[in-house]
Amino acid sequence: MPIDGDRFRRRALELAARDGRGLGSRLAAEFGISRAAASARLRAMVREGLLVAEGTTRSRTYRLATIDRADACYRTEGLDEEVVWRLQCRPVLRDLPENVRDIWHYGITEMVNNAIEHSGSATIEVQLHRTALDATCAVIDHGIGIFRKIQEALGLIDPREAMLELAKGKLTTDPEHHTGEGIFFSSKAFDHFEIRSGSLVFAHDDGVPDVLAEREPVEVRGTVVVMRLRNDSTRRLREIFDRFAQPEGYTFSRTIVPVRLAALEGEKLLSRSQARRITRRFERFEHVLLDFRGVEEIGQAFADEIFRVFRREHPAVSLQPVNMAPKVEAMVRRALAAART
Repeated sequence: MPIDGDRFRRRALELAARDGRGLGSRLAAEFGISRAAASARLRAMVREGLLVAEGTTRSRTYRLATIDRADACYRTEGLDEEVVWRLQCRPVLRDLPENVRDIWHYGITEMVNNAIEHSGSATIEVQLHRTALDATCAVIDHGIGIFRKIQEALGLIDPREAMLELAKGKLTTDPEHHTGEGIFFSSKAFDHFEIRSGSLVFAHDDGVPDVLAEREPVEVRGTVVVMRLRNDSTRRLREIFDRFAQPEGYTFSRTIVPVRLAALEGEKLLSRSQARRITRRFERFEHVLLDFRGVEEIGQAFADEIFRVFRREHPAVSLQPVNMAPKVEAMVRRALAAART
């Protein structure tokens, strides 16, 4: 029975993007064909320029081939982010669906503008490459570093706290000219969004809890922002905005806060000061969704500070805890009961 050639190609590209080892055997098993038949189809994809094969027949690996790319370095003085988009990036992405181009237009111009106006770097680099499956863009500056700049601007004790603030949204070190929405909405729009600066890395993958990690001993000077999106993505930019806006005025009124980012160096979330780290700037939103994924338990003082003290002082802010482990839920219920007495 003949197989669906288009489905085979899509699946081959997806698997090669993750791990190109043993690709022929894996595809043969999945599609119910011989390894020789699967290998023949893979060789055809190599000839078409969709895949690159490396190694001998027995240990051959495959990776996605770059079918188009555009790399450039710019002086930030007088630079307009729309020039970067129109002259460098749009030509590489011109034949993609409109919804995909819209996300790329937004993300690239927002990240380039951030680098121009906030990094203090004399130059920035924009690297864009496209495969048959997706496109990836890196915006690189050589300035102070985003986590350090936020730490200094907000007087934070630890630069890792800066990432928690970015995850909330509405954060800017230049409130006269910026709303602080660009990184928040860009991180939600792409399949993968990553910020590297110093020894810290923040990564957001669609449908996966945010990750804050250290990359020792390698440090990034300045800031590197990496964005990746499938060429056939059905995501729409307006839908991303609508998830976090009031429908009447499209104001940025909702946010999702990954609570686990407040636990530095694996510490447990026990104290009121940790809770205040979480609730910092919550009063700027009307609805705050507290995502407890990855948190197994919290302390009484931590829960009380958020769900009794903060709620009492800011009754207009709606707090919604989600993805709670049993021990977390029990402590939250206790705090809410205390708030009602």
